[in-house]
Amino acid sequence: MREYNTLQWENTNGIAKITLNRPDAANSVNLEMAQELMHVAMVCDEDSSIRAVILTATGNMFCAGGDVPSFLAAGDDVGLLLKDVTACLHSANARFARMAAPLIVAINGTAAGAGFSLAVSGDIVIAAEKAKFTMAYTGIGASPDGGASIYLPRLIGLRRTQELMLTNRVLSAQEALDWGLLTKVVATEELMSEAEALANKLASGPQMAHGQIKQLLLGSYSNSLETQLEIESRGIARCVSSPEGREGLLAFSEKRKPDFKSVK
Repeated sequence: MREYNTLQWENTNGIAKITLNRPDAANSVNLEMAQELMHVAMVCDEDSSIRAVILTATGNMFCAGGDVPSFLAAGDDVGLLLKDVTACLHSANARFARMAAPLIVAINGTAAGAGFSLAVSGDIVIAAEKAKFTMAYTGIGASPDGGASIYLPRLIGLRRTQELMLTNRVLSAQEALDWGLLTKVVATEELMSEAEALANKLASGPQMAHGQIKQLLLGSYSNSLETQLEIESRGIARCVSSPEGREGLLAFSEKRKPDFKSVK
């Protein structure tokens, strides 16, 4: 397995854990982190033994957004650098969204800029009660990246998205939950135990059905009714015809809990 400089990586019993690990730089995204996120997302997408993924961070912040010092150091080549960073970051975004394994984001502290975008891109998003959220982009004269312009309007609507992006309003964890950005807020000391419990539950579930649900929801805003219905029809038929589907049907008829992890 490849060694990472900006991330910590674990893969145990079907659960992968990715930890942003630049605490001295507020876990900000530089080119190396973007490249490593892209690579680890490809690993999660490709490895069928991975049934759930946790994304979290070390230190007091989840992610402060882009690595501004590296942007300054790029001088006149900053545009080229940003295209390189976002190409890698967006490749990671896309693979996290399309992999079969559900992505649980455990937000341990402030999420700003690209950190905010990354935080809300999960399938399940849990935040420590101390966490704060701000878009922050216009503070450095920038516009959003990392999928913010896709995820935020879907999650909270256009008006609230406009407010966050144009004014850089800071939301508390409770406000973010009330707005619909989060799944759950927990005490800081309970964050990882909650994320791990959810990961274990999801890892025990039907992998194909989880992947199909993710694909259905990704297409639900752009497909026509008839297209979406056809995709639903094909998806449920494929799931129920699979070994996991047969195990689910048999377990239901035998009045027992299905063992999806044991079937191939």
